Order: sequence, then C-alpha cells, then structure tokens
Amino acid sequence: MTRFLSLRLAASLALAFAFPVSALAAEPALDYALPAGLQSLGGNADTTPRIRSRGQTAAEVNSRAPSDRLGDTRERIASSYALPEPVQPTEFQDLIRITTGQDLPIFGQEMFAQPPSTFAPLDNVPVTPDYVLGPGDELLIRGWGQVDIDVTATVGRNGAIFIPKVGNLNVGGLRYQDVVPQVKAAVGRIYKNFDLTVSMGQLRAMQVFVVGQAKRPGTYTVSSLSTLVNALLASGGPAPGGSMRAIQLKRNGKVITTFDLYDLIVDGDKQNDVRLLPGDVVYIPPVGTQVAIYGSINRPAVYEAKADSSLKDLLGWSGGLSTTAAGQQVSVERIAGRKARQVATLKLDGSEVSAKLEAGDVVNVHAVSPQLQNAVTLRGNVAQTMRFPWREGMRISDIIPDKNALIVPGYWVNRSRAGVAESWLKDESNEATRRKSDSLNSPQKLAPEVASRTKPAPLSGQFQSDTRAAHGDASVTTGQGKFTEELDRSNLEVNWDYAVVERMAPDLSTDLVPFNLGKAVLERDSSQNILLQAGDTVTVFSNRDIVAPSQKQTRFVRLEGEVANPGVYRVQAGESLRQLVSRVGGLTPNAYLFGAELNRESAKQLQQIKLKELADRLEQELQRSASIKANQAISPEAQTALKADLEAQQQLVAKLRQTPVTGRIVLELETDARSWEELPDLALEDGDRLFVPTRPGFVLVQGSVYSQNAYIHRNSKRLGDYIAQAGGATRSADEADTFVIRADGSVMNKRNLGVFGGLRGIDIMPGDTIVVPEDFNKISWMRELKDWSQIIYQFALGAAAFKSLN
Repeated sequence: MTRFLSLRLAASLALAFAFPVSALAAEPALDYALPAGLQSLGGNADTTPRIRSRGQTAAEVNSRAPSDRLGDTRERIASSYALPEPVQPTEFQDLIRITTGQDLPIFGQEMFAQPPSTFAPLDNVPVTPDYVLGPGDELLIRGWGQVDIDVTATVGRNGAIFIPKVGNLNVGGLRYQDVVPQVKAAVGRIYKNFDLTVSMGQLRAMQVFVVGQAKRPGTYTVSSLSTLVNALLASGGPAPGGSMRAIQLKRNGKVITTFDLYDLIVDGDKQNDVRLLPGDVVYIPPVGTQVAIYGSINRPAVYEAKADSSLKDLLGWSGGLSTTAAGQQVSVERIAGRKARQVATLKLDGSEVSAKLEAGDVVNVHAVSPQLQNAVTLRGNVAQTMRFPWREGMRISDIIPDKNALIVPGYWVNRSRAGVAESWLKDESNEATRRKSDSLNSPQKLAPEVASRTKPAPLSGQFQSDTRAAHGDASVTTGQGKFTEELDRSNLEVNWDYAVVERMAPDLSTDLVPFNLGKAVLERDSSQNILLQAGDTVTVFSNRDIVAPSQKQTRFVRLEGEVANPGVYRVQAGESLRQLVSRVGGLTPNAYLFGAELNRESAKQLQQIKLKELADRLEQELQRSASIKANQAISPEAQTALKADLEAQQQLVAKLRQTPVTGRIVLELETDARSWEELPDLALEDGDRLFVPTRPGFVLVQGSVYSQNAYIHRNSKRLGDYIAQAGGATRSADEADTFVIRADGSVMNKRNLGVFGGLRGIDIMPGDTIVVPEDFNKISWMRELKDWSQIIYQFALGAAAFKSLN
C-alpha cells in the first residue's frame, strides 16, 4: 500500500507541468486547476479554479482542506495516465502483414511509446536570456551593500512586481536578460553603493490545446518553458492516423510554424520547434502518403512520404541498406490507380533511385545470396577446414599439396602432451584436457555413429597399476594401457582409398565424384587428380568415418604377462593371434597358457548388451512371481517373508546390472597346453589384449560352503576334496548344482558333462573356481511347510472341538 501511494505521488509531481484536461473535462460542470501543492505555478490562490465532481458546487470544493483536494487530483491523474491500450494496426499495416508476413511499425511511434510522465517538462532547468516574463513567474531578488534585500516577487496579472521600500516595478513582457538592469535602476533611485542579483523561481503555468489526430487530444497545462515538441510528448504524439510531417502550431488563428518530426527523429534537427504561449493550439492533421520498406534494411517500418519524396529519401529515413543487402535493385509492390496491386523493379545504381513514391508502395530490399561463387571448400579429416579461391585449371593437388595437409590438430596436441610430466596421483584436471584434445582429432563429425568407438579413458601415471593387472584384470589402466590409448587417439587413420568431390549438377541435384586420395596426393596420378570447379566441396574421410577393409585398418594389440617380449604391437595385414605371438618371440617357460585371457572391445559391448537383457528378463520374472505369491500369502508372517524375499531379489538384480564385463574370449585350449603353436589361429582386432599369467598354484572355493577360501592345488585332489577342505556344503546349499569356472573362462557342471559324466571326477586346474550355489527353493519350501503345518494344526483343533461337542 505504501509503495502504491508513493507511485501515485511521484506520478502527480512528475506531471505537474504537463497533463491533459480532456479526461477531466469529460464530465459536465467540471472546472480544472493544478493540485493544491502546485498552485504557485498558476498565479494567486484565490483566483485559481478548483476541481469539482458531478453534483458538487464550487463553494463545497473550496471549503475542503487542500490535502483532500490534492488527493482527488492525484486520483484523477493516476486514472488519466494508466498504461495505454495496445495500438491497433492500420489497414495499411494489415495489408503489409498479409503480403509480406511481417508486422512493420509506424516510424516514429516508438518515440511516444512511454507514458507521458517520462517526457513531462520542465522544472528546474536554466532559463534562457530571451525568456519573456509574464503573470505567475517568480523573481528571486537578492541585494547587498548599503541595502539588504531578500525578496521573492511574483509577477501579477498587470505585469508588475512589488519590492518593499522601492515600490511597484513593471517587468511583464521583458526578456530575462533585461530584468536585472531594470531592477538595478529602480533600486538605484533610492540606494547607493549596492549590488544585487535577480534569478527565476517558480515559472508560470499556461494552457495549450492539442487537437486533431493526436493520440490523447485535449487541454494541457504546461510550463512556460515548454515547446511544441514538449506538448507532443505530453499528449502521446500523433495517433496511427495522424501526420508526423506537417504538425501545425496556431496562435491567434494564424499558423506560426509547421513542424516535421522526421527532422528531429532522423536528423536531430529541432530548428522549427518554437516555444509555446498561453492559448496556443497544436494541430495534428491526418496522415499523408504512407509507404513501407522491409528486408535487408536497417530500419524496416511504415513511413510517411511527402509529395516530392523519392526512393532515395525512403532509403535515407530507413537508415540505409544493411550489411547483407544486395545493392543492385529493389522490388516495389504498388497499388496502380487504386484498382489492383502490381510489382515493379527499381535499380539502385541509376536514375530510378530518384523515382517518386506513390501511396501504398511496399519496397522489398533483397539480401545478397549466401553462395560463394569462386570458392572451393576442403573439409573432413584435414589439418584445417578451409575455403580456397577457385581459378581455372585448379586440381586436388592445389588444395592438398602434400600429406601434411591431412594431419589433424589433435595429433600434434597429443604429441606435445606426451612430453608433459604427470604425477603418479590421478589428476582429474587432465581428463578435461584429454577430452578437448580428442575433439580436435575429428574436427568434422562426418559419421556420428562412429564416434562411439572412441572410448574416453582416464589418464593414469606409470605407478597407478596394481596387483590386479598382474592377475589379468582388463579393467585396470596400466602404463602400457595408457600407451595404447594414446596410440589410438593419435592414430591418423586417413582413408587413402576414398575421398569425394561434392558438386552441383546441371539439373541442380548433387553429384558425387569419388577419387583415390592416395594416388592423387602421394603418387600424383593425373587420373585421380581431379579438375575442380567453382563451388566444389572436397571431403576427406578417416577409416572411422567409412570403415575400411580389415586388411587396411590400423590395429594395435597389447601382449602382456608371460610373453617373450610384452608390449604394444601393430598388427600386420592378415596376421592372427598365433602368428603375432610367434613374431614377438613366443612364450616364456613360466607361461600358464590354459589361463591365457584375450579381451576384446567388441565382445565386451556384446556382453554388456546380453547382461542388460538378462537383468531385464529376470526382473520381469521376479515381478510376475511376486504377484502370484502375493495372492497366495495369507498370514502376516507369509506377507512379511514375501516382502523380504522380494527386496533380496531386487538387490540381486541391481547387483547383476552392476556386474563388470571384461570382453573375454575363451580360447578353448587344452589344460596341458604349453606352446604358442597351440594358440588358435584367430584374427585380431584393434584394441585386443592378450594376458598370459604364470601358473597360480591355488584353487578358489566359493558359495555356500563353511569356509570360502583359496586352497593349494594338487594334481591328486578332486572337486570333492576341495569342497571338503572348505568345510563342506552348508544346509542351504544346492550341492547338486555345483559348477566350476575354469581358468580359461569356460564353465563346467554336471549338465554339460553328459549323462555318464561326473563333475566330482574331473581334474581341477590351477586358477579354477569351484562355486557351490545356494538352494533358494529349499528355503521357500520350508516356509510353505510351516504354513501348511499351521493349517493342519488348526484343522485338528477344530475336529477335536467338534468331537467333544458331540
């Protein structure tokens, strides 16, 4: 509430010198006056008329307290200066919207978009020397020396002021610069040896009229310093149907000046803006010829043209052509003879730019075409995407002079980063740096589906690997793993066999002209060094954008563990796993070939998909089973047990989803394999990792046994012996479903051993894991047995009671 009153008071003070009377004069028998606190602007208080409401006499209004009268005035001012309703578009603007699809404003209207209080003139501003004094002006007279004068004198209706001990002095009609000599002369007739100053205090208020096609026509009380422009701003300016080019100021029935608002808005020229006098009339005639301009122009709008206005004038009012405009010609939609609309074209570089405008002209300034007429574009897996100026006889070798033009920036970034020292502690900030450099390796994403092949891997120091890597954990990033990843990121993999020129065919379709990049750049084969045309786009691909045959792909494989020469090796064309191990020197005598682990990224992705499908299917089966059991659960104990089982099963599914996959491929080796010659002749893929461990010497026993542990391997021991060493199976164990995870990654149970096979009789190899699962059905059956025993017990009690009653 306090904020609202403050806003109202601020509005009334800001509008003290300029506010309309039209809203107040709408009621009959309604006089007008300034607010009580501002009556000094209008002469003597006893002669100032008051505001009275309908049915209220002037005597009743004058008898009220000044504060009450000021409150009424504030209410009227607040209601008069509510935010105006949105201006409805004119017919011409509607026509423009229909034909062009654009809403063009009327030029100059934005100057009057704010409420009139924004432009309320003019209170504490310096008075110009040529200001003419009149009734209601205040003079502040200060004298010193042999006389002490401190007088605030108001010019009366007769044009005179009164100075004590001096008398009346006629100053009405004098200019402000002539007042000081006049006052000094009057005082000098009585006193000597003195000096004085005369300054202006409150200025008089006066009434002017704003009529015609004004947005808010009416009577306005304005300051005596106000000009024609101040009155226009106070009244909201011309209405959409009013002229901005021929605004007239009339005084005593004569036109004093004709003002063109375009001079002020466009050129900042205020030369014809004259000062107002009491009783002046500001007349806004109807709008004249209207034209519009849109398109690539700095100020598209609807403009008012004069009789001799030309296209050149219109371009000047609108701020000239924009940066992207085509400066040859414009299109003009014209109403011919008030009968039909036609289209004409006017050139901007000849005499047609001086053509006269006609009413209803809509000028369209076209934008320049985005086509580069003399350019050849190089993009893709290149050092820098560029446009080259085309010339006659230009060929592929001119834009790709050598292979250095195909080295992407990320390659050199990785090479430079390789020489930066890293802490053995993992630095998370390096991850952001690595991702940024990875993005530089492929500046153009020509094949987004290929991007998934580039795996972000954390940067690790050379000491970050631990004992898990020694046991073949593929999830550990070792120093060698980091080196492989850097090789993968730095690998250029330019597709030398295929590149393409994209060209516009004569029928405007897209034509593709393929060529062999290697022959064109490296061998300078004239048949592949294609002659280029203006507008061609040459695209260079990598082997990741278009997958090349496996024989031509660059592949790196990691060999670790008990290999004669562990390291990262580039696979030769057609080389298999067995051939690669042979080429690097074979295996060491300590190699445990049966436990060798081959990890592959494609297998890892497939395992992840299958694991998700398994978890989804298991979750659906558990929900279906839980729904059936919930209908069968009768007692509170059964419901509580069912809830506990469901939570345990959900945790199991969640744990299954989080199970890491390694992408291990089972090599199907014999348990006594010793030589590299027994390795499978398996084709290698980029990123493969072979880890050959040493013979571990122990067997793991896990699951529902009394002591899950690792036990020493002995050739004489069988599966039952290891389970016995672990304390045997627990009561809840499903011993019949025991299985063995072999060191080579395969799984054995009694089902895959055949009808006559026995799991307890198989040889257990070092590194094997024996798993005794838990029998969940046994637990569930025990609960059901308890429920049935309670039912039978209740039935027996009922039968005994029935017998005793009989």
